[in-house]
Amino acid sequence: MQAPLESSKCARRHPDRIGKVLAGRNGIISALYEDLIDTSFESDKDIARLRYTPGGAFSSRRHKLKSIEQNRAGYERLIEVFATHDIGYFFYNGGGDSQDTSHKVAQLSLEVGYPMQCIGIPKTIDNDLPSTDNCPGFGSVAKYVATSIREAAFDLQSMAATPTKIFVLEVKGRHAGWIAAAGALAAQSERDAPQIVVLPEVAFDQQRFLARVKDSVDRFGYCALVVSEGAHYADGSFLADSGEKDAFEHAQLGGVAPVLARLINTQLGYKFHWAVADYLQRTARHIASATDVEQAYRLGEAAVELALDEHTAEMPIIRRLADEPYRWDISHVPLEKVANLEKTVPPEFISADGFGITPACRRYLAPLIISEDPPPYVDGLPDYVRLKNVAVERRIRSAFSL
Repeated sequence: MQAPLESSKCARRHPDRIGKVLAGRNGIISALYEDLIDTSFESDKDIARLRYTPGGAFSSRRHKLKSIEQNRAGYERLIEVFATHDIGYFFYNGGGDSQDTSHKVAQLSLEVGYPMQCIGIPKTIDNDLPSTDNCPGFGSVAKYVATSIREAAFDLQSMAATPTKIFVLEVKGRHAGWIAAAGALAAQSERDAPQIVVLPEVAFDQQRFLARVKDSVDRFGYCALVVSEGAHYADGSFLADSGEKDAFEHAQLGGVAPVLARLINTQLGYKFHWAVADYLQRTARHIASATDVEQAYRLGEAAVELALDEHTAEMPIIRRLADEPYRWDISHVPLEKVANLEKTVPPEFISADGFGITPACRRYLAPLIISEDPPPYVDGLPDYVRLKNVAVERRIRSAFSL
């Protein structure tokens, strides 16, 4: 979330070691196309305002680097761009696929003998990176989802005397159900929403699911659900698989909420409403977790410190020291321990019936959503910033094509 911002701010404090801070427009694509941004044109004030601004300040693009053997020309191009612009420190933030990119660039620099410190920075709302206790971005999306299902359920309950008794909220999570699990934080008692959480870690059983929905409506008058987009049957097929692939060759998902809502309506007759959190869950800066923001800042700062200490092919991580009171610090691990790996919700965090979380999971999740860090408001709306993003002059004459 805020890690790239703190990396930039921290780097500016070391002009003798780092010089200019360049940003890549659209991620690793920027290095291939020599499309770099000179952040020295941005004021300290505007850089600081990024703290409160959602989205990628320098834009992003999903692109998976092939191996050096499969695409040597692409890697040679990377080195050419790095050398031309005297880039000696490389920071790349993101989830498992992004850390794979970080790892490959680090391997490349070592293989060809190009002197460069490569540091991955964890950032993913999915919370699925291994080795780190949690990921920047997750605490805030967890807070948003838990708040949203609680608010929607209050409205749903007030309408329970009408035929409308079902609300389904779909959240991100292809294989890891951390976000859906976080929605369960909204429930403080058995009757509270969400009464059902559908996780990708538990194979979907239609009959057990429908029985649980009916039981909830019979007992409480309504049923609110949080479902991961990656909900799947026992054979591994997704409830909502579009049949298409994304840039990383993952199944393109989305639309499980209407699938479940219509199933409930067809089989049980209840009227329903559903919503897909989609972009809202990852851009809701107005309700960010203060814990999340602090951790993101600390990780960004730690990334720069690692590079200046001549570490490479590593990623800073959060270590949990205690749950109550919540205490944590920063450490680091080799990128090979996180690249292309995925941390799912462990069995001990999932309730015996498969439709909720355990007290152990609640103890893990609860500290991550504590406190607020609201943005400044102007005329009733959040005051966000758009950077100038002045391009660095291209010095390489040869064009590059993917």
